[in-house]
Amino acid sequence: MKRTGKEWALRIGILLAGLSVAHLGVTLFLLSDLGSDPFNVFVQGIFRSLSRLGGAPWLSHGRVHIAVSLLIVAVLLVVDRRYIKIGTALCMLFGGPIIDGFTALLSPLLAGAALPLRCAMLVAGCVILAFGMTVVIRSDAGTGPNDLVALVISEKRGWRFSLVRVAVDALFVLGGFLLGGVAGAGTLVCMFLVGPVAGFFLPLNGRWIEALAGRIKS
Repeated sequence: MKRTGKEWALRIGILLAGLSVAHLGVTLFLLSDLGSDPFNVFVQGIFRSLSRLGGAPWLSHGRVHIAVSLLIVAVLLVVDRRYIKIGTALCMLFGGPIIDGFTALLSPLLAGAALPLRCAMLVAGCVILAFGMTVVIRSDAGTGPNDLVALVISEKRGWRFSLVRVAVDALFVLGGFLLGGVAGAGTLVCMFLVGPVAGFFLPLNGRWIEALAGRIKS
């Protein structure tokens, strides 16, 4: 059934809210200073490998991140273009600025915290990230490229999302490490925690989002 403008507006609003929550989790994770998330370990590895090969002066971690994300989108356009929606572009466009905003807000309060607080920030950040990520996914308005990898494999193969997410994150970490990326304790916590927590939240968030969308249709 074709969606109305009101339903699209609702779903995009839910996506942006979920994206904000997810990137609050990312910010807490980064401020804990205990390691990069799996996808960024992979990006860092590619960036360092290109730099060793004599990369261009304009090459940066952020630009490699964008390039890898665009490559994932290009592959999915061939595999199944239904997964690429307006929300995919919104995730790529607003993710960085949201993290920058939360960092500016929270850094004066949390930067340089004692190790026990940093560990708590790491775990809280992973849980908040998983919750927000599943809101984005269940908004059905599009998902960020790195999250789409696990989602597409899970749905195409009929495998549990939580297990696929752990496996995909493990491959990101392994590939990044072999290419020269740095993985810390926080990377491993993120790799094993985000997938299972996301698997728990996916059906819960799916139910309330579809119930809300149903009210718009009726």
